[in-house]
Amino acid sequence: MQEIFPGVFQSDRLILTINADPGRRVYNEKFIKEGGKEYRIWDPFRSKLCAAIRNGLKNFPFTPGSKLLYLGASTGTTISHLSDVMGETGEIYSVEISSHCLRSLIALSDRRNNIIPIQGDARQPQEYADVGKVDSLYQDVAQPDQDVLLIKNAQMFLKKDGIAMICIKSQSIDVTKEPKTVFEEVLKSLEKEFDVLEKIKIEPFDKDHLFVVLKYRG
Repeated sequence: MQEIFPGVFQSDRLILTINADPGRRVYNEKFIKEGGKEYRIWDPFRSKLCAAIRNGLKNFPFTPGSKLLYLGASTGTTISHLSDVMGETGEIYSVEISSHCLRSLIALSDRRNNIIPIQGDARQPQEYADVGKVDSLYQDVAQPDQDVLLIKNAQMFLKKDGIAMICIKSQSIDVTKEPKTVFEEVLKSLEKEFDVLEKIKIEPFDKDHLFVVLKYRG
């Protein structure tokens, strides 16, 4: 068992986090018990962040006590692992537009106090303006204007030199263009506000996606 980021571990090809809610599963994930600790296996087919880690991600800004704005929280698969990592002093502001998904997030937050569910539209950041400044921004929203959405939220919430992560989904943006062309166009737009730190293809876990790590110039 090797710690590859603070709170994130690797055992052979498995990525794991220490369960902050021992004995409880979030998405039927498997456990490994070692050294008196319960590790949750993080599924790269269910989490693009885990897929990026498996494929060599170098930047991981999610640390205990830090503040994260997560856009497109869904039912909380990835968020639950970040909850393990960020601990009781971390804050994960989890924006989700779907009422159905939000119910799952609320249930998760009842047992994990560092998750703050917000029903809101990531295209309308003024709906959750009271979040305030955050250290990192993560976006997993399937919209044609992914770049605009990220920039708007960064301008409102992300600290200068803060880290943003986005998984560009070419098929959500323009199905008529080659994924490479879509990626280039979105990156060009993002580079107006950000420095690109990493670009990671996440095959075989997801096709036609590019995971990008950015530093906000502010």
